[in-house]
Amino acid sequence: MEIFNLSFWTFVGVIAGIYTIFALGLYVQDALTGLPNFGHVAFMALAAYAMAILIVRWQVSLLLAAGAGLLMAVAFGILLGVPSLRLRADYLAIVTVAGGEMVRYFVLNLQDLTGGALGSIGMLGPGNLAQYNTGWDNFLTSITAALAPIFGSLASRDFAMFLIVWGTALVVMLALWLMVRSPWGRLLRSIREDEAAAEALGKNVFGYKLQVLMLGGILGGLAGLLLAWEIGVFSPDDYQPTITFYAYLILILGGTTRLWAVPAGAVLFGVLYSGTRFLNFFPLSLIDSGERAYLRLMIVGLLLIVLMAVRPQGLFGNRKELLLK
Repeated sequence: MEIFNLSFWTFVGVIAGIYTIFALGLYVQDALTGLPNFGHVAFMALAAYAMAILIVRWQVSLLLAAGAGLLMAVAFGILLGVPSLRLRADYLAIVTVAGGEMVRYFVLNLQDLTGGALGSIGMLGPGNLAQYNTGWDNFLTSITAALAPIFGSLASRDFAMFLIVWGTALVVMLALWLMVRSPWGRLLRSIREDEAAAEALGKNVFGYKLQVLMLGGILGGLAGLLLAWEIGVFSPDDYQPTITFYAYLILILGGTTRLWAVPAGAVLFGVLYSGTRFLNFFPLSLIDSGERAYLRLMIVGLLLIVLMAVRPQGLFGNRKELLLK
């Protein structure tokens, strides 16, 4: 049965790992510092597009293109943050939504550069098939070959990607854990709880907020690169605002105030969202497949409502910390 298909669930695991890294960016910005960012997906889009454009149009090496993609995400964080971080949280949220949508509409309309609605596959213009993933696929092939003697038939492209993504996620979580426990992390929590008090102590609150936005940009951009390499082809539709809200759902599921709950939330969300595709038994089989896709979203939403009613702090969250936030 497809529900027991190991390849499918390995792919789901890869996506869950990517979303873990993506949601960690929101953890630093919103859960730790109190900066709502509803346009977080823009970092993902900018890194992916910058990387692909450099490879496809100017044959830049994969490593340099990836670095440029991350720099683009950081630059956007600075561009977004300098004029807006002094705004109140609700106004900041509006600005970030607008910023995210501006990025998506720019890449949609700059057809000669980005491929427009066709996405990465159309970056070389009509009639020309653009590919940015060759270098990464070659790298995964070498990793898979190295894994084959150890894991046998289990070794595959997605399995190699699974190890890379989750290895990266663990390194990121460890680095953030150390940062959160440092004076820097404690200051960020004080900004979240009482910004005026932090300013009264002579702290450069604006500077710290900008650092957080840039760090979130790096993590969002890193998730964008990994997702682009995994799926091979992307378009503006892959960077809808709902992607940011998926990351918020992951934080809520695991527990907003718990760093190590983020991967648990990502895995649970991946299982819930992907598992609902197997709701094809009678009488649900009588429903058109397109309508069944909407039903999946409704079921996921219902389960989240139930969780919020029963345990609003998430699976591993602390209700007291939730009240403080």
